[in-house]
Amino acid sequence: MFRASIEHRLRIAWRRRGLLACLLWPSSLLFGALAALRRAAYRRGWVRAARLPVPVIVVGNVVAGGAGKTPTTLVIALHLKARGWRPGIISRGYGRSSDDCREVTPEANPRAVGDEPLLLRRRADVPVFVARRRADAGRALVGAYPDTDVLVCDDGLQHLALARDVEIVVFDAGGAGNGWLLPAGPLRQPWPRPADLVLQTEAAAVPLALPPGTPLYEARRALAPEASRADGTRVPLTALRGQPLAAVAAIARPDAFFAMLRALGLTLADTEGLSDHASFDDWRRLPDRNKTLICTEKDALKLWRHRPDALAVPLTLQVPAAFFAALEEALRARGYHPGNRS
Repeated sequence: MFRASIEHRLRIAWRRRGLLACLLWPSSLLFGALAALRRAAYRRGWVRAARLPVPVIVVGNVVAGGAGKTPTTLVIALHLKARGWRPGIISRGYGRSSDDCREVTPEANPRAVGDEPLLLRRRADVPVFVARRRADAGRALVGAYPDTDVLVCDDGLQHLALARDVEIVVFDAGGAGNGWLLPAGPLRQPWPRPADLVLQTEAAAVPLALPPGTPLYEARRALAPEASRADGTRVPLTALRGQPLAAVAAIARPDAFFAMLRALGLTLADTEGLSDHASFDDWRRLPDRNKTLICTEKDALKLWRHRPDALAVPLTLQVPAAFFAALEEALRARGYHPGNRS
C-alpha cells in the first residue's frame, strides 16, 4: 500500500512542473547523463547489441508506468498471426520470482513467469519466453520453435542489448507528462526521439510532440462486455449494474480501471489500488464475500488462487488499420515477409 501511494503521488507530480517536480529536477540531470552515456556506448560500438535470426519488433514506452504496452503487443501478435506470420513473444517477465530463461506455458505460475507474459501466452496462443536478457529469450524461443519468423518484444525500448528492426512507442492519455526525466518527470529518456511508429492508446487533452515525419496513430482502450470467473463462467457487465462491487487492481493506473467500470454504470462500493504486479499473496484486505469482487484480467491470474469467484474483466484495444499497414510496410522495407527468415 505504501508503494502504491508513492507511485500515485509521483504520477500526479509528473503532470506539471510543480514544487515536488522542481525539487527532484537536479536528480533527473544525473539520470539523464547516465542514460545518455549508456546509449552512446551502444551507438559507438563500445557495447554491441545482440542480433537475432528473425526480425524483432520492440513495443515500449518512454514514460514510466503502464501506457498500454502489453495490450499493444497482444494485438500486434494476433494481427501478424492472422496475416500468415508465425510470431513469438519475448519479455523480461517483470515482477517474477525467477531470473532464468524459460518458456511460458498456459498453466505456468504467474509468480515464476510474470503476470503479463502469462496473459500474452493465453490470449495470443503463440510461443512466449521470458529472460532477464531478452536476446536469451529470443534465441531460446527460436531454437524451440524454428518456424518462428518474427518476434515481438513486450517492454524492451530501453533494453539496448537487443537489436531491433521496428520500434513502436506507446503513450496513454498522459503523453510525455511534464516533459522531464525521472524522477522529476515520467520520462525514461528524452522525448521526442526517433521512432518507427507511435501509438496513443487513449485520447489526450494535450497534443503529443512527435519526431519530424512520424505519424501518430490513435487507438481506443475499452473493457470487454463480459467478465469471467476462474471456472470459465461469464457474466455480462450489464448484469452487474445496481450491485455493490468491490474492485481491486494491481496495475500502473488502478484509477483508470475503476473509472472505466463506473463509466459502464457499475457501482463500486469499495476500490483498492495496489502497486503494479502485486502478487496478492500478502493481500490482507480481501473484501466481504457478500460483495462481488471484480478485477483486471491480468490480476485474476494471481487473485483466482485466493478468490476463484472474482470476476476478471479483459481489456480490449481497438487499433486503426492504418497502424497495421504501416507496421507491415516497415517490415517489408527491411526485406521481411511471412515465412522468410534472414
